[in-house]
Amino acid sequence: MDVYVSTSSAGGGLQMLVAGVVKSITAESAQRAALGAGAIVMDVLSVDDGREIHEKINTLRFLRPDMILLAGGTDGGDKTHVLEMSEVIAVAKPRPRFGATFRLPVVYAGNKDAREDIKRILSDDFFDVRIVDNIRPQIEVEKVEPARNAILELFMEHVMAHAPGYEKLMKLVSTDIMPTPAAEGLMIRTFAEMKKVNVIGVGMGGATTNVYSVFDGRFLRTVSANLGMSYSIGNVLKEAGLENVKRWIPLDLTDDEIMGIVYNKMIRPTTIPMSLEDLVVEHAVARESIRMAFNHHKYLARELKGVKRERTISDIFEEVKAEETYIDLRRVDYIIGTGGLLSRAPRRAQSMIILADAFQPIGFTYIMQDSVFMIPHLGVLSKIYREIALEIFEKECLVPLGTLVAAAGVGSLGEKVADITIEYSEQEKERVELTFGSVVRIPIPQYKEVVVTVEPTKKFDFGQGYGRRVRKRVRGGVVGVVIDGRGRPLYVPQDPRERRKLLVSWFKALELYPGDFLTKLS
Repeated sequence: MDVYVSTSSAGGGLQMLVAGVVKSITAESAQRAALGAGAIVMDVLSVDDGREIHEKINTLRFLRPDMILLAGGTDGGDKTHVLEMSEVIAVAKPRPRFGATFRLPVVYAGNKDAREDIKRILSDDFFDVRIVDNIRPQIEVEKVEPARNAILELFMEHVMAHAPGYEKLMKLVSTDIMPTPAAEGLMIRTFAEMKKVNVIGVGMGGATTNVYSVFDGRFLRTVSANLGMSYSIGNVLKEAGLENVKRWIPLDLTDDEIMGIVYNKMIRPTTIPMSLEDLVVEHAVARESIRMAFNHHKYLARELKGVKRERTISDIFEEVKAEETYIDLRRVDYIIGTGGLLSRAPRRAQSMIILADAFQPIGFTYIMQDSVFMIPHLGVLSKIYREIALEIFEKECLVPLGTLVAAAGVGSLGEKVADITIEYSEQEKERVELTFGSVVRIPIPQYKEVVVTVEPTKKFDFGQGYGRRVRKRVRGGVVGVVIDGRGRPLYVPQDPRERRKLLVSWFKALELYPGDFLTKLS
């Protein structure tokens, strides 16, 4: 054996607490750094978070994190507030989750002028302070890599060191063990960088949902700690609301029956759906879990706060939102899904439509899923052999589901959205008139490419602007090319009868479930 690599989610993974001065500036940057290192962020403390000092102390003592990341202040700026936060940590004397006799690691990534004071304040036997470059050396600059690297090093030294069999495992591996989410994110980042594309990825677990994005070279990972498909499925229902889950279910089920299916899954997390009704309900909850996790992700995927923006003449005529995410759903090249519910879906079309409904990309997007839960391991391998990891990732790991061609815009049911031409060759062409509220599946195999020309009406946009013609060469997949005329935001009727009829038409068009089951629903 030439190479052996490993990832770890031992003890529930790396659990961190983040502290900063201003919640929307240094604390937010520190949160991005911790999430990028594969951590679950238990809480974010800041001077302006509205909590009294005693409440912060109680939080620190109660949570018992594996590590704390402390940031605050620009280099050469005021150091008063970051020192105040360090004093709160010193007074609380939080104990690490594992190894109560060990010192709690604290990564300091704030104002460099405060380093000696931080060492003095956190100098006793309770803390192991690691100093790294400032996350926000200037208000216009975010520098997260040094903090991420320090977090990963400390994860090995303090968290993994307490895992059973750690010493034996370290003798076998060819490179450092990584937290599973960090390794998963590294592979998605490697794929995006080497292919020079924009990617959104999602990892659905039993207790958490991880969302990854690489946009114009910017990588971000977020974790929604209580949005999962087994242990946390009840919380997904609570956070999304029953009505939002019901909008995806065209079944004659009462509210109590839907809640019964969800809560049975929560108390028996290792079970699989026993009926098609159970499966439809799980898929409805999955859509909402990804949707909420993606909303959380977009909140952190935004331009740096606190930066003074130079206004231009166009700002007079256009409202510019400082809070807006930089993720542009018209420019998503790939969506990649992983996790048991997606990877083990009985039909591949189910995974594709769950991802399409949750993310709602616009224009042309290629959708793939992990078939063998290999992404984290390939992420570690990419640190040693980047090209080999990418080749395995594309050829052995991912299942190409197909291309989604989706319209943005709102119309009336049955209204014409676009004329679409699929060119198989110069001689063979197929024409489709897409209407609002419909979905069309063209079964094109994964090894074949076709040219798709879209001529939308003025009310609809396929990624190049409303009413603008788009012509692209696209790949097929195990599902094929799916043409989505349901609009953005995706149109789901409020009336239960109308909604049921429309949902069943989508399910039939994509052959999501067995024909006899869908016939009963008609």
